Amino acid sequence: MTDADGRPIVAELGRPETAEETWARKDAARTARRQHQTAFNLVLALIASLGIVLFLVAVVVRPNQSVDRSVDYRQVAAQANVPGVTLAAPVLPKGFTSNRADYRDKTTDGVKVWTVGLLTPDVQFIGLQQGIGANASWVSDQLDQHAATGSRTIAGTKWTVYDRRSEGKDAGNHVYSLVSVFGKNTVVLSGTADDASFRTVATAVARELGT
Repeated sequence: MTDADGRPIVAELGRPETAEETWARKDAARTARRQHQTAFNLVLALIASLGIVLFLVAVVVRPNQSVDRSVDYRQVAAQANVPGVTLAAPVLPKGFTSNRADYRDKTTDGVKVWTVGLLTPDVQFIGLQQGIGANASWVSDQLDQHAATGSRTIAGTKWTVYDRRSEGKDAGNHVYSLVSVFGKNTVVLSGTADDASFRTVATAVARELGT
């Protein structure tokens, strides 16, 4: 239906729309289209994000998969080839692994240092540092300037003890330490492992360097 001027009559109004009503109706329609498009784009974005997550889950190593990050410290020691010096690379029982092995012949204090990071079968840590031509000052630096708490003999070799277990977390990786001298080599064993693991490593080191 139209009015006398030929304008369509809106059933809900019973008359033709005014210019303002026509503008409002079209604006509402445009707003509805924009909202619909925004919602549609959001759904597409969520689907894309989910796809990326699924892809990453498919290609990234799962936490329950074992990743071998062990270091062959015995091979590193052999390749270092330091004339006249045996680098401590003790043969240890099954279950011991290494996550670090490096030799530095240029340090700020002039001491050549061989370092091995050992992980025990119960996943505790023992750091082995061999200072070649080291002095008391170097040893003190490795142990955060802490004083010795005693000594113990392991398989015939005397070791100076630095026991900080009473300090708990404040001791960091120097919870327990052993120090012994083999000729011009000073060995510092320091870490979080128990007495049995320290005894195992200390015995193997003494067997290798004490001969």
